[in-house]
Amino acid sequence: MIEIALRTRDPADAEATNEIKAVLDSALRRETELAAARRDYFARACRDFEKRLGLSSEQFMQQFEAGLLGDDAVYFDWYAAKRGLDLWERRYRILSGISV
Repeated sequence: MIEIALRTRDPADAEATNEIKAVLDSALRRETELAAARRDYFARACRDFEKRLGLSSEQFMQQFEAGLLGDDAVYFDWYAAKRGLDLWERRYRILSGISV
């Protein structure tokens, strides 16, 4: 567990602290929801590519990065979708694990 200290210009009374926590909690929830929506978007895109081209995204990435696939635009689109999925999954995991 990592703990992060918070510094603010507001007075350090209980009311200000509670308000700050509520604002931060709300912002983290919105960011978590946004990350989940973006993750889900890229997951759907990857599933569509998998169905269309008959490979799992993991198999595709191995073959693409090894240079075993051609230069068709669809491969670059799939690559971007998989990278987006990985990025937003990681961000969602980070955000969903934070508590204020």
